[in-house]
Amino acid sequence: MLWVLFAVAALVAALFPALAAWSRAHPPRFEVAGRLAPCPASPNCVNSLAGDPRHAIEPLRFTGASGEAWDRLRGILIALPGTSLAADRPGYLRVEFRSRLLGFVDDGEFLLDAAARVIHVRSASRVGWSDRGVNRRRIGDIAARFEPRP
Repeated sequence: MLWVLFAVAALVAALFPALAAWSRAHPPRFEVAGRLAPCPASPNCVNSLAGDPRHAIEPLRFTGASGEAWDRLRGILIALPGTSLAADRPGYLRVEFRSRLLGFVDDGEFLLDAAARVIHVRSASRVGWSDRGVNRRRIGDIAARFEPRP
């Protein structure tokens, strides 16, 4: 019976790097026509433009100049460990968050709405079903760093 556990563990150990490599090589479709990509049915995604409570999250709110808020966000994102900038256009940022242990890639999108004084956010896993709340916590951490200091 113990050999079955070892066999299953070996199979899982072999599959994780393959899934991580696949996730790095296959990014999903992103922002279209000024909107963030919608979340899939899986719970491993949050999006401030989502209409359903399972995926919904608050956008980043700012005061002051939108350019300053945008630059502050870019600085926060670049400083996060395992994060790389994948797209940087006026009013739109896409980053890749790479996990430390196995190298899985999650995608982050940020869309500036200067008129509403918000930056819409999306964070999603590329593979799997559940992320155990990682994407929601990540956006919460970014929001906490983004909050203006008194």
